[in-house]
Amino acid sequence: MGGGGRMSLPESNDIMERAPCAKPPFTFGEVKKAIPPHCFHRSLVRSFSYLAFDLVIVALLLYSTTFYFTMSGILGWALWLGYWAAQGSVLTGVWVIAHECGHHAFSDFSWVDDTVGLIFHSCLLVPYFSWKYSHRRHHSNTGSLERDEVFVPKPKNELKWTSKVLSNPPGRLLTIGITLTLGWPLYLAFNVSGRKYPRFACHFDPYGPIYNDRERLQILVSDIALLAVAYALYLFGSTYGLASLIKLYAIPLLIVNGFLVLITYLQHTHPALPHYDSSEWEWLRGALLTMDRDFGIWNHVLHHITDTHVAHHLFSTMPHYHAMEATKAIKPILGNYYCYDNTPIYKAVWREFRECVYVEADSSQKSGVFWYKNK
Repeated sequence: MGGGGRMSLPESNDIMERAPCAKPPFTFGEVKKAIPPHCFHRSLVRSFSYLAFDLVIVALLLYSTTFYFTMSGILGWALWLGYWAAQGSVLTGVWVIAHECGHHAFSDFSWVDDTVGLIFHSCLLVPYFSWKYSHRRHHSNTGSLERDEVFVPKPKNELKWTSKVLSNPPGRLLTIGITLTLGWPLYLAFNVSGRKYPRFACHFDPYGPIYNDRERLQILVSDIALLAVAYALYLFGSTYGLASLIKLYAIPLLIVNGFLVLITYLQHTHPALPHYDSSEWEWLRGALLTMDRDFGIWNHVLHHITDTHVAHHLFSTMPHYHAMEATKAIKPILGNYYCYDNTPIYKAVWREFRECVYVEADSSQKSGVFWYKNK
């Protein structure tokens, strides 16, 4: 890593330059002090303006489909493909805003944040409070092999037999396809890729091990909201037909889920990023273990959750519309501790699934720093 902290990475099997894993030479307070104070200001009007803009686009895209039903053949399918790609992208932006509500980054009023987040996450079949609490614990324990909540890598001795069977291009392609389509619902329902718990963990279970007694009622509220949305979708399908429900809602939602998994996987999975056990982990070192990525035009559509994730992990209550300025401000302080990779996304996905199979310490001696390996 060099050049102001930007990581220039080879796209071969060569050993990549690793991110720093030693205790940073700066403090959290020094990083925060580098950011202009206004970046921490949450504007209710401005936050709602971003949400309103996204919802207008969603409505216009929905309205445009009224013309598609009269078209057939290649043109009709081309229009539907365009709708699915555009609607899935914009709805992911809505997802990002609802995610900010869970971080109390939408406004200065917790009840406003929770109301907005509950409505729009539920509309995208996300259990708002369940995700809010587990995701906050992810932020509190990023990079910890024992306590992080999601994308927790396995040591080599815990790999299943399927890992070896799928360690080839066709198997890797199949793994990527399953991860992007089923990864999100499997995580919510069965804690796949999540933290180990002593018993079955599920985001829909108020009495599951993920949550404490103070949170259980709100988990139930999330479940009720999801049931209400599911019933509304049932009524829509009964009225307008299953095909309309699939075309207008289900396929864009599938794209949202795929985007979500793709973004978060690439933010936390990279051959150059270490993980720590309890002997080495501390919050600041863990919070720095995330990779900013360049998604091109989608950086703007997704409210820069893609290319400002380092700042987001350090200051999760900061609104997305200040994150670019904050990222620019903290780069000189972070130096080589700022992780950025501009590898084209399709190449990065293939490389990360190939290289990041398990984690292992470099030596046989006791070490609390673990690196991704694939051999």
